[in-house]
Amino acid sequence: MRPLDPKTRLHLDRRGLLQGATLGLAGAALGRLGQAQDAPTLHHAPRARRVIHLFMSGGPSQLDLWDPKPVLRERNGEELPDSVRQGQRLTGMSGNQASLPLAGSIFEFSQHGESGTWASDLLPHTAGIVDDLCVVRTMVTDAINHDPAATFLLTGSEIAGRPSLGAWLSYGLGSLNGDLPEFCVMVTQGKGGQPLYERLWGSGFLSARHAGVQFRSGSEPVLFLNDPPGIDRATRRRMLDALRGAAGSGDDAARARMAQAELAFRMQVSVPEVADLSDEPDSTFELYGEDARRPGSYAANCLIARRLIERDVRFVQLIHQGWDQHGSLPGAIRTQCRETDQASAALVTDLKRRGLLDDTLVIWGGEFGRTCYSQGALSPTNYGRDHHPRCASLWMAGAGVRAGTTHGETDDFGYNVARDPVHVHDLNATLLHLLGIDHERLTHRHQGRRYRLTDVHGSVIEPLIG
Repeated sequence: MRPLDPKTRLHLDRRGLLQGATLGLAGAALGRLGQAQDAPTLHHAPRARRVIHLFMSGGPSQLDLWDPKPVLRERNGEELPDSVRQGQRLTGMSGNQASLPLAGSIFEFSQHGESGTWASDLLPHTAGIVDDLCVVRTMVTDAINHDPAATFLLTGSEIAGRPSLGAWLSYGLGSLNGDLPEFCVMVTQGKGGQPLYERLWGSGFLSARHAGVQFRSGSEPVLFLNDPPGIDRATRRRMLDALRGAAGSGDDAARARMAQAELAFRMQVSVPEVADLSDEPDSTFELYGEDARRPGSYAANCLIARRLIERDVRFVQLIHQGWDQHGSLPGAIRTQCRETDQASAALVTDLKRRGLLDDTLVIWGGEFGRTCYSQGALSPTNYGRDHHPRCASLWMAGAGVRAGTTHGETDDFGYNVARDPVHVHDLNATLLHLLGIDHERLTHRHQGRRYRLTDVHGSVIEPLIG
């Protein structure tokens, strides 16, 4: 910077000096903002460019889906041995039961694919793609109740207010498509279950522009995107042009709002186009299932997720509620699998056919597992399962994942991890690694300290990586 002319210095009063300093700081901040948005924070060569997270809210029972336990069938109805429980905490819902009867699954398991991966007969479609999957049987979390467990899985902390996983990716990697949000969220319409909060896909202490944008079914896929009555697109364009002039003063907050308004203007065209499935052939609906024709269904959301990934949206999160089965599990889990199995498998198959699975990571799983004992009464055809913070199962497919493998082993009762645990922080560290990010180096300074998605924990689980 050239030094000021002495005559100019004489006319710099206190207000002018402060304004100049403010403009300089704002410019520097905007420079950093632009770098975070447009230039990826890559620490090594990435295997994945995009992520689809299929979040099964409520905690699917791994013992009825992915982790067969013959011992539970053999000892069905017997008391959970103290030597297995080892005094570990239970929820208040089953902790004061008179007994904890072991509950063997009533569903059949068999091995599938060249990999011989075990899967329940509840998942015939997903069983057909197991050679593309890495099944993890040993997920571990710190939480035992839904709200903190979901918050922990999706933000890296049980404490509300931290940035979500998608927000961290938006902050660190920026946008691949200037006409759509970096982070899109869809919730299956009409499903009950554990409450969902926008903070689960929020930006926390990061800029609000990193928060997930929720897509909905109907005529307005994104709320407040349409122009109000009497305002046409040309008028909206003139208004934005006028606002751009006002935002050019160097105020970083105003310029950030201007960028959001410009994105919203572009989304008025891009969002309806991506949500309109009328151009999909009948073969697509045969693949995903006829339910994909119903707006707001899980199957329709899976299809829209593929369309978003085709358009280079960075992170897509689908949430399907209803997996919290404390009682009457056999009937309820049949419904859940009927709603999700075909579409989940179709999504992986469709991405693979289109060459998108090579650099798209797909993750399926809930916030924790379920107990090996029955919550409430046990009968030959009916039982329930309580929350269990260990031994949850999930699967991953796509970019960089070691396909056709099963990672980790639980004990004969499915109660404790016997080998190769994967903590939530380890999962997030591994996910970031696949995206080219060192999880210890993606940080944001807030309230005097540097925060990161994995806090001060987490290790990359190398056996999960192909």
